[in-house]
Amino acid sequence: MIRHFTDSDEKIAFKKRLLNKCFEMIEQRIAAAAVAIAHAQAAANAEEKSSAGDKYETSRAMSHLEKDMHARQLSANRSELAALCSINFTGLYEAAVPGSFIVCKDCSFFIAAGLGKINFEEQPVYLLSPRSPVAVALLKKKQGDTIVFNKIARVIDAVF
Repeated sequence: MIRHFTDSDEKIAFKKRLLNKCFEMIEQRIAAAAVAIAHAQAAANAEEKSSAGDKYETSRAMSHLEKDMHARQLSANRSELAALCSINFTGLYEAAVPGSFIVCKDCSFFIAAGLGKINFEEQPVYLLSPRSPVAVALLKKKQGDTIVFNKIARVIDAVF
């Protein structure tokens, strides 16, 4: 069930709560990546040189690859956090822009950070990066406009 908002203060308060959820999700991802990097480094450091030198080198290389993968994830999440911090969420908008919340009949979109679909306050919300294809399709759309998402045409009920 999609909740409809009537009051401007209520709309802004909802966006602030949703923004806080985005920050929380990104911060959890950053923390998880940092822990994974530390574990991968510890695993690489713990490898003991055995008589089978190739096995030792392979294990260390795998640990370093894992560490590098988590370092890339950490960097991507930090970039997502920086991008999120640069968006103005305090205003109400008539057309979809970064920082706006878009309401359709069966789902809603928040152009903020690419965190996927979540259930927030008992409604499905797609958290979109401003650079994502769906967000680009939504940009400058207003109430009453139609978008196509997952091969389904949706009419925009509200933008704020």
